[in-house]
Amino acid sequence: MGKEVWIENTDPLPAQLDYLAEGLKFRVFEGGSLPAHDVAVMLDFNELERTGAMKAPLEAAGSRKLVIDHHIAHGAPWWSAAYVDVKAAATGLLVRRIARELGIPLDLRAARGVYTSIVTDTGWFKYSNTDAETFAAAAEAVELGVKPSELFGSIYQRQSRQQPLGIARALGRLEYFADGRLALVDLPLAQPGEVDLPDGDDVLDLLRAVGRVEVVLFLRELKDGTLKLSARSKTDYDVNRLARGFGGGGHAKASGATLRGTLPEMRTKLVEAAVRQFSDVAR
Repeated sequence: MGKEVWIENTDPLPAQLDYLAEGLKFRVFEGGSLPAHDVAVMLDFNELERTGAMKAPLEAAGSRKLVIDHHIAHGAPWWSAAYVDVKAAATGLLVRRIARELGIPLDLRAARGVYTSIVTDTGWFKYSNTDAETFAAAAEAVELGVKPSELFGSIYQRQSRQQPLGIARALGRLEYFADGRLALVDLPLAQPGEVDLPDGDDVLDLLRAVGRVEVVLFLRELKDGTLKLSARSKTDYDVNRLARGFGGGGHAKASGATLRGTLPEMRTKLVEAAVRQFSDVAR
């Protein structure tokens, strides 16, 4: 459309997604001012706090703030306009809808972005949010030149040699509650000789595959002293409700939160709240 676009992020792209920045003006925000801009588009979130260090300069900028998201929104709107569909499997699908409404065909680079958004949010089409629109968009991306095997290899088959050892350490702390319906892993910071696990998706997927397990909670300690919660559900148990109770949020079947407190203390509170919610659902 002839617009000059910058992509600003508070974190660098992980190595497995580095192809997303090819040919783009991508910058990791490390403080200071933002590029001069008329419009700021926030993708895949609807809470300004999620921008971290970018929050203050964004608030100070006189630009219009647009949100494109599929998460449940809470609190008062802070944006100029928003396109939110909580039933959409991925925010990439909303981007595709907007492009189609504007009559802008996707090029290969954009198709890769949409496809990546879809496969990472649907667990490569295996989660319950996968629908006909998801497959239609994926098919279109393939027609435009996206190679599923190449992207799968980039996203899921470039782990470090340490990754399996980190998973092993995490699984060694596995415990079940609520008659086996709740699985929890709490992971302290790695000590000398131990391997850290920066992402809990592999652990969450393994435990969600256990027949009786309905809910999986992964609570890990971060270097800044906070705790990161990742919660997943494969039934009608609403982990968004659980995460909201700890200041987080997300989806009914996939949510998270940042917690403050010691690992043993917050682990106990989390288990109590999760088990109590099982009782609430039963009533």
